[in-house]
Amino acid sequence: MIYKQKGSRYYFAKFRWMGQLIHRSTHATDKKTARVIEGKMRTELARGNWGILEKKPSAVLSDFLNKDFLAYVDSTAKESTGQYYHDGAKRLLASGLGSLPLDQITDQHAGQFAARLDYLSPSTVNCGLRTLRRALRLAFEWGRLDRMPKISLAKGERQRDRVLTDDEATRYLAACPQPWKDVATLILGTGMRPGECYPLRWEHVLLNGHGGLIQIVQGKTKAARRLLPMVPEVYRVMKARHDAQGKTGDGWVFPSGSRSGHLEESSAKQYHAKALAALAKAYKGKPQECPEVKAFEPYCLRHTALTWIAQQTRCDAWTMAKIAGHSSIMMTQRYIHPQAEAIERAFLQMGTRQELVIDGGQSKKIECWE
Repeated sequence: MIYKQKGSRYYFAKFRWMGQLIHRSTHATDKKTARVIEGKMRTELARGNWGILEKKPSAVLSDFLNKDFLAYVDSTAKESTGQYYHDGAKRLLASGLGSLPLDQITDQHAGQFAARLDYLSPSTVNCGLRTLRRALRLAFEWGRLDRMPKISLAKGERQRDRVLTDDEATRYLAACPQPWKDVATLILGTGMRPGECYPLRWEHVLLNGHGGLIQIVQGKTKAARRLLPMVPEVYRVMKARHDAQGKTGDGWVFPSGSRSGHLEESSAKQYHAKALAALAKAYKGKPQECPEVKAFEPYCLRHTALTWIAQQTRCDAWTMAKIAGHSSIMMTQRYIHPQAEAIERAFLQMGTRQELVIDGGQSKKIECWE
């Protein structure tokens, strides 16, 4: 039998020979070639060459990370993502996991890694675990592993799925310094990822006098590249920035003195921290007039925007996936929160339709018998 395991690019051969189950990767990405390789396996076994079943020694994690994984990341991922995986690889290599063969790494080793670094924040520990998970996934996809081991993340990591209320969002924007205020408005109005806003260029922004479009041209997946319309508040902000920059047709929307030339995540976090500090100070001084806004991660702005869109427009999950730039509908389900009245309304509509179909069918049947 020739088949593909879920998540793998390569076909596997699975058959019985003299009572023994043979299960090997063919390292072939097309079915026809895999079938030929399976035939060669059977031929060699018929000749008594059982040596073909001996597994080649698996590469150790340190070699795979340094020679294959990080080189792949550097050539395909954006700078911030690459730095994330480099940091994670550094922690993995320093922990002693680097000497383990890839096919011997289990979730138990991941748990031991987390236990040894329990003095660090869960987010820092999970940086290493996500790097390990991604490296093993690539090794599996490239045929270097026959199975993908489960790697559990450390608990306690700060979540980014909080949804702000309208009042919280309004007061937060009022406390934000520029240019972060405009970035936050853009995220809340479109559901863009923060990392998609920072390198936005005017070449990918269309302002037509009363509205506009924003084109996302880069992303981890093909689904991330999409076209988003502007709501009035986003148009107002973008129009004001465009006018302030001399109505230029190119260049960064959010320029800065950084090495990249545009606003970076590190600066954005500082602006975000200042806004939260201002809100905390206002609450401490006038708690009745300025209700508390508990601290949240900047990414919560995107989660808030997508949840608002899902609730207010009642659009389906596939449309939401297109707006969010998700390649998997499973990610989008986090933003679809059906309320009890929505479920009741759906069943009422279905009941009306069934009544029409069933009763109408019975009526026609009676007329025919008469």
